[in-house]
Amino acid sequence: MGMILVGIIVCASMIPISIMVNRSARILQLATVADHSNLQKNMTTSALSPRERIIEAAQSLFYREGIRGIGVEAIASAANTNKMAIYRHFDTKDDLVTYWLASVAHEYEQMWTHWENLYPGDPASQLKALVQSVVQRLRTEGNRGCALANSLAELPDENHPARVVIDRHKNAQLQRIQTLCGEAGLGNPEHCAMILHLCFEGAQIAAQSLGADRVATQLENLVDAMLGTRGAARSRHDVKGGRHGKAHVTKRSV
Repeated sequence: MGMILVGIIVCASMIPISIMVNRSARILQLATVADHSNLQKNMTTSALSPRERIIEAAQSLFYREGIRGIGVEAIASAANTNKMAIYRHFDTKDDLVTYWLASVAHEYEQMWTHWENLYPGDPASQLKALVQSVVQRLRTEGNRGCALANSLAELPDENHPARVVIDRHKNAQLQRIQTLCGEAGLGNPEHCAMILHLCFEGAQIAAQSLGADRVATQLENLVDAMLGTRGAARSRHDVKGGRHGKAHVTKRSV
């Protein structure tokens, strides 16, 4: 299982970011297709290879209808191919699911790298870029939330390769946010990071019932308010530490 997972992640890391961004837009576009027959027509007119058609069809169907709600037959039909072609590229449906989620996770990794390069040494701007990414996704037609979070409910086995991909990504994301919170001068960065992480996860679910604009606006206001407390937090830190700003660290603040 470990070798399969490594292979899938390596394959995903070889996909150029421009292709992955275009793929994300196309997946959301395909997710709005009314039924499988129209999706199949879309695939028929595309210039994609059989493997690419299989991956795109699977991504669209998994995202729109869930992992358990879609079988190999439906993927083959939507990709304008057959089951044998799918099994030539993926040993099992689980391998296809894992490949899809590893690709999604890698796309997020590429976004983090892009923000780091765009705002070097500016953690607050990197956090705001993350917020804008979530907000933009919330307001995109066909959005059904985070594919990784949605898939968790369908992957109860913690040892499933796809579940390993999700858990690893979510924990790495939380750690990144915590690091940025600390570098941005927020007090108790571990606590702030958890709040932000829970808000990002919850916003993608709430937007589907409360409305994307309403949730997106509140999410932006929340982060702006948190980042706006940085100066106050530093002032309290300096007062406790005296003229030279050497604060006394207590167990509660660790």
